[in-house]
Amino acid sequence: MESHEPLSGRRAQARRNDPRIRQAARDVFTSDPDAPMSAVAARAGVGISALYRRYASKEDLLRQVARDGLARYLEEAEAAVADDRDAWEAFEAFMTRLLDAQTVAITMNLAGTFTPNEELYAMSVRAAELNERIVERTKAEGGLRGDVEVDDLSLILEQVSTIRLGDAARTRELRRRYLALFLDGLRTTTGETLPGPAPTPDELGERWSPG
Repeated sequence: MESHEPLSGRRAQARRNDPRIRQAARDVFTSDPDAPMSAVAARAGVGISALYRRYASKEDLLRQVARDGLARYLEEAEAAVADDRDAWEAFEAFMTRLLDAQTVAITMNLAGTFTPNEELYAMSVRAAELNERIVERTKAEGGLRGDVEVDDLSLILEQVSTIRLGDAARTRELRRRYLALFLDGLRTTTGETLPGPAPTPDELGERWSPG
């Protein structure tokens, strides 16, 4: 009988390599969604054949990177909903964690590069539900201005995520600085109503259709 030991060994090695591959894919594709699979393999320190054994196509890998980003987003959103601190403090901490995790940067860079599957759609629906709860609570209890919509927050995080200056520590410092300025503007004031409507879910969703 033919031994299955070599195949089992390859599969075990593929599982061990997977965290490195996914991190490398995130790093490579959030910087350049058009980068080839070979760039991911090189960054992960694995052979291209090992990469394709784990992910049959670039689209499969892009979809996994997006799933990882959404899973992290959901983790942070669940934590924000459960946070029993002052509503504004909980909201501020939530926005800061999202910025540091760069979950929105993944969305911004990968949108339109692959076709989402049912799991991703379901995760997105759950994220939207949690976002609404966080925003409504912060409006009611934490002083978030009433004309702010959930999708305003996505675009704010996108804008701040584009900041890159100096090394990683300096970039993080500057991103937090400008997020703090945005957050200050999100609090209830006696100023004028915001000009123009917030982006609609349909407008944001259009970016996920492969061009």
